[in-house]
Amino acid sequence: MRVSRADLSKKPADVAAMFDAVSTRYDRTNAVLSVGNDALWRAATTRAVSPRIGEHILDLAAGTGTSSESLARSGAHVTAADFSQGMLEVGRRRHIDNPRIRFVFADAMALPFPDASFDAVTISFGLRNVEDPKTALAELFRVTRPGGRIVICEFSTPPVPLIKLGYRIYLETVLPLVSKFTSSNAPAYDYLNESIQGWPDQATLSSWLRDAGFAQVAHRNLTFGTVALHRGVRPLDSLPGGAASTGSGA
Repeated sequence: MRVSRADLSKKPADVAAMFDAVSTRYDRTNAVLSVGNDALWRAATTRAVSPRIGEHILDLAAGTGTSSESLARSGAHVTAADFSQGMLEVGRRRHIDNPRIRFVFADAMALPFPDASFDAVTISFGLRNVEDPKTALAELFRVTRPGGRIVICEFSTPPVPLIKLGYRIYLETVLPLVSKFTSSNAPAYDYLNESIQGWPDQATLSSWLRDAGFAQVAHRNLTFGTVALHRGVRPLDSLPGGAASTGSGA
């Protein structure tokens, strides 16, 4: 049997196949590996998005829809988008009775949505898996309405050296051991370790958000900086691609 895992080239087909292979036990494995912190991170992300009744929200890399369910409790309409068909199938079965969540196959680098489609966009632990994260951020900017908001929850770099060292030891020793007993595809979690350690720090991701065109960019650390919550707003006078509107001059 072929073991399905991606590498740091992040070829879309490999990443999608890897997530297909872990879809059935994905949420359980995440809860164990994060020592329950995944629920706290999800709650913090939902608060940062601040979903409101009737809003349209894009939950990119939604996986099985656990984060989408949290967002939809407010009465918002959530588009749960992912490029793993396995994840989407699990999500559709789990949330079949929730009319406020729709599951859509989507490539983060070429989103199948019109410009300015969403009041808010969010992606949790998914931007790191995109082949070209800057292209994905440009796409997220494009589909966010002017005045709309973005929230990104992603693994990051602990600012305290001792915690950073302990986190690296956990990723390289504890994570592979635990994943053998909890995941349906343990080698995929070797990629998790590699992708986290190869991911840029908080300041770099913030600069990428600004380059994409978002304003009011800020972040706060969660769980000692092992995870960071990034936020931004699409300016009211912005155009797709991060350009500002200059008006007609009339």
